[in-house]
Amino acid sequence: MKKILSSLLLNLVFIAAFAQTQLQTPEQFLGYELGDRFTRHHKVVEYFQQVAAARPNNIKFIQYGETYEHRPLIVAVIASDENFKNLDQIRLDNLKRTGLEQGTPSTNVAMVWLSYNVHGNEANSTEASMKTLYDLANPENAKTQEWLKNTVVIIDPCINPDGRDRYANFYNQYGNYPPDPSPDAKEHREPWPGGRANHYLFDLNRDWAWESQIESQARLKLYNQWMPHIHVDFHEQSFNSPYYFSPAAEPLHDVISVWQREFETMIGRNNAKHFDEQGWLYFTKERFDLFYPSYGDTYPTFNGAIGMTYEQGGGGFGGLTITTKEGDPLTLKDRLTHHYTSGLSTVEITSQNAARVTAEFEKYFKENMSNPASPYKTYVIKADNNADKVNRITAWMDTHRIQYGHPSAGKSTKGFDFQTQSNKTVSVNTDDVIINIYQPKGRFITTLFEPQSNLHDSITYDITAWNLMYAYGLKGYALNERINVSKPYEQKKVENSSVAAKPYAYIFKYQAIEDVKFLAALLKDDFKVRSSEKGFNVGGNSFDPGTLIVTRRNNESKADFDNALQTLAKNMGRKIYTTTTGFVDSGKDFGSGDVKYLKAPKIALLGGDQTSSLSFGETWHFFERQLNYPVTIIGTDYFKSISLEKYDVLIVPPGNYRMFDEELLGKIGDWVSAGGKLIVTAQALNSFADKKGFGLQKYASEEAKKAAEKADEQIKKDNTLVQYDAAERKQLSHSIFGAIYKVTLDPSHPLSFGLGDSYYSLRTTSMRYDYMQDGWNVGTLRGNVKPLMGFAGYKANQTLSNTMVFGVEDKGRGEVIYLVDNPLFRSFWENGKMLFSNAVFVVGGM
Repeated sequence: MKKILSSLLLNLVFIAAFAQTQLQTPEQFLGYELGDRFTRHHKVVEYFQQVAAARPNNIKFIQYGETYEHRPLIVAVIASDENFKNLDQIRLDNLKRTGLEQGTPSTNVAMVWLSYNVHGNEANSTEASMKTLYDLANPENAKTQEWLKNTVVIIDPCINPDGRDRYANFYNQYGNYPPDPSPDAKEHREPWPGGRANHYLFDLNRDWAWESQIESQARLKLYNQWMPHIHVDFHEQSFNSPYYFSPAAEPLHDVISVWQREFETMIGRNNAKHFDEQGWLYFTKERFDLFYPSYGDTYPTFNGAIGMTYEQGGGGFGGLTITTKEGDPLTLKDRLTHHYTSGLSTVEITSQNAARVTAEFEKYFKENMSNPASPYKTYVIKADNNADKVNRITAWMDTHRIQYGHPSAGKSTKGFDFQTQSNKTVSVNTDDVIINIYQPKGRFITTLFEPQSNLHDSITYDITAWNLMYAYGLKGYALNERINVSKPYEQKKVENSSVAAKPYAYIFKYQAIEDVKFLAALLKDDFKVRSSEKGFNVGGNSFDPGTLIVTRRNNESKADFDNALQTLAKNMGRKIYTTTTGFVDSGKDFGSGDVKYLKAPKIALLGGDQTSSLSFGETWHFFERQLNYPVTIIGTDYFKSISLEKYDVLIVPPGNYRMFDEELLGKIGDWVSAGGKLIVTAQALNSFADKKGFGLQKYASEEAKKAAEKADEQIKKDNTLVQYDAAERKQLSHSIFGAIYKVTLDPSHPLSFGLGDSYYSLRTTSMRYDYMQDGWNVGTLRGNVKPLMGFAGYKANQTLSNTMVFGVEDKGRGEVIYLVDNPLFRSFWENGKMLFSNAVFVVGGM
């Protein structure tokens, strides 16, 4: 009997092992039909591993990173037997075509990259990825195996595993059995924050260029090791919309080549052929443009690929089945089948044109390096910029393989000055950093640095300005002539070789976000820190307002004070200045009332279903991952029961709030008067404007209010006779789509420390507030207002004249800080982080 049992057991083990090495369909592996449920991420990963194990000579499984919630980020690289043997050579040859690697290619294979589920609740695409993988891996599928003879396919089944599992877990918990197709059913109504974004609630589809999130950082590192010819980003839209595929809508950025436009159309026609065969509805050339450079379609496009978005109706509302406005059922099986079909169609048409695809790809990069079309050939970052800012932007350029360095000689030339927004004679020196566009990434560089982007159509899907000179607050030029790099740039390092023993005080400059990080570390480590509100000179050195001072006095209880402080400063790359006296040569002495003590703040951040999840996430991420400073998140659903007295700072991010009734506003006002600090951003200001106890006003007088109401009435009259097809464009005159404005700052106010007398603000709404009558108008728009870059309707600009952008209201022993523009928007506006940090740590020092 024992022998029989042992034999059966061995047979079972053998059968199980054999099954693991045999290619399985998704249904065989999962135990259910695709479309019957939402597959959790770990099972998707396991299926990709199973297929790779079953086809070891055709599929390479790569884990390229990990999410914040520790889920693996993976791709599968699929190739024919012959191409798989030469896979690394094919990859290197492709980089040689771009000029990112030296040499002449010896292989000629097209490369298609399919990216799924960047938005977690657009969840059908991960299901489609498994079906697509199987068909490409299946040796009995003659069509796909023929395509793979000249085409390598890379599949990323889920760019955003954290968001997708958030959605899948929600649906699997609340989905009815059988599924309820009514849009009213709870299974179609995700709770806040929804599954769209990642752990920190960032929209990863808008983070490709900026790489603020670890998912983006890992993905872009891998992407730039392959540089595919075709990239598809699979999405979902409203469940009442049919399928969308390329060609894209206007505006298309000028750097897009004729071939890219042509092949987009060829791909679209091939998709249409397959959709026509099934009678499926679709649309093209509408809504989804190619302008903003940080999308999953534009980033690849500006880096030589044919970058495309495919949009299936469904999204978070779709569930397993839903009834559309036409009364038809739309099922998960329908949705994944559509994505599966367009994905394979894209591989098919690429394979059919593989030789031309690779040739045109190579031509794109040769044009970049020999004859770039942009009028601006070189961008100059001046050497006298803050070293931290230069180090930060050059480190960012490294991740995108952008080439930069120093010129061989100085010269005087003509150029556009980003500080004055004028063309003038400028001086280029040998220690300046130059970036010319005669390089592989030339067109991508143009989209990021050009003084103006040519906006062919003002109806856009996203912001219309993002220039990095303004985002980083850098002094620099755009030149019409080419200046070559002669020597490499080396990141500037601080020398702290000789620090005085046991000085009276340590002094640290406060000019960039790295200084804020140092301040946060000091406060978290219980150092007592002061900030000078006036500039001063001591020991032959000059220091600006905002300078940080750590005196020996008040830090006596700090164990090993000198060594601990010096070690922290050196580890964080901070220049240490010391003085043996608190008696300054000019300015205010260290015991003056103008040298404020900065208390380590206990910070509360409001979050919940009335808060913009993306804006909340920007703030949350900023504290936890950039400043490494603790923040307590308080939900909107229980905020009223919280004792605010435990906190020094309350941050109200953008949102549409219903909770701020008169009683709650009174409670918050009392807390501020007792010494609290309230920071309110963007749309959240609507809850405090024109309310009792708060000085924020949309209009400073009744006359101004009546004039605005009269203008609104006139607008309504003007719109009554607008033609139906012109209504959308008529509305544009009142809109702002992510335009950059130059804001005048009061440099003496702590909110402006480290920023100077002006700030370039990225404005995404037409919100306006009058100058504060009893407060500090720290940042203002004055006179005839218009943006430096980007689209803003002329009527919107008219309303912004002489308005407050950043203001501080002193209220009792506390402050209310009003930020009309969101300085943390998408975490790429680097100078905005400085302003926001001042609001948190510096304004209102004791």
